[in-house]
Amino acid sequence: MDDVEVAQADIAAVPTVFGDTVVLLDVREDDEWQRGHAAGAQHIPMGDVPARMAEIDPDAELFVVCHAGGRSLRVANYLARNGYTPTNVDGGMLAWVGAGRPVITDDGSPGSV
Repeated sequence: MDDVEVAQADIAAVPTVFGDTVVLLDVREDDEWQRGHAAGAQHIPMGDVPARMAEIDPDAELFVVCHAGGRSLRVANYLARNGYTPTNVDGGMLAWVGAGRPVITDDGSPGSV
């Protein structure tokens, strides 16, 4: 199946506040998420995305992130083939942390990537 053209965003172009209209979809595995994630991000592990697509708002501005950008690009391609307009976060959570952006754990404590 041919990949569609998915937008790539440098970390500087990625918002820092997420909610109903702007979504950061974190597709890392549960253990990665537990160590640390962006506040307000939505977590659906890569392997669960096909079964949980109804949880992703097709009308939201959608940014997809993983650890370094590879898995999120695959998910973004999948979502694009299924009617979404995702943007892959180039460099993933490594770039997020590298830009000095905070990560938290589920209880709000400082996290790590």
